[in-house]
Amino acid sequence: MTDEKKTSQIVRWEAKEYIQHDKNAGWYVGLAIIGLALVALSVWLQWWTFTAVVILSVVALLIYVLRPARTLKYSISSKGLTEGEKTYNFEDFKSFGILQDDTNFAIVLIPRKRFSTVVTVYFPKEKGEEIVDQFGARLPMEEVKLDAIDKLVRKLRI
Repeated sequence: MTDEKKTSQIVRWEAKEYIQHDKNAGWYVGLAIIGLALVALSVWLQWWTFTAVVILSVVALLIYVLRPARTLKYSISSKGLTEGEKTYNFEDFKSFGILQDDTNFAIVLIPRKRFSTVVTVYFPKEKGEEIVDQFGARLPMEEVKLDAIDKLVRKLRI
C-alpha cells in the first residue's frame, strides 16, 4: 500500500473518554476527612467564601469520580481527529506524543496556541500502530511527559 493511500484511509475506534481508577472506601474516607478539616479551618477563620469553595469542590469531585466514563467513537481523516461530534483539525496542533498508563495507551495532541488545552485520546493497543501512523503522517512526534498536576491526579487516582 502506498503512503498516500495509507494517509487517506479513515481509521475508526471506540475508547473510554478517560481511565477510571477503582477507589476503595479509604479514598472516600480520606476525601471526607480532608474536606471536613478544610471546612473546620475556614469556619474557625471565618473565611465564608473558602468554606463554600471547599464544599462545592468536594461535591464536584464526588460527582466526577462517581460518573462512569463514556465510550466515545473516534475517527481520523485527512481533516483531523473526530471525537463524537467534535472535530480537532490537524493544523491546530504542532505535534503529538504517546503515553502509556499501565495497559492503556493514549495519543496526546500538543496545541499550537499557548493557552489551548492538550487533547488526550485513548486507543486500544491493537489499533495503535495504525493510529500512530495516521498521526505521524500529519504531525511530528515528540516525547510527552506528565506535568506535576497530571502526576498528582494519577497519584490521587482521580
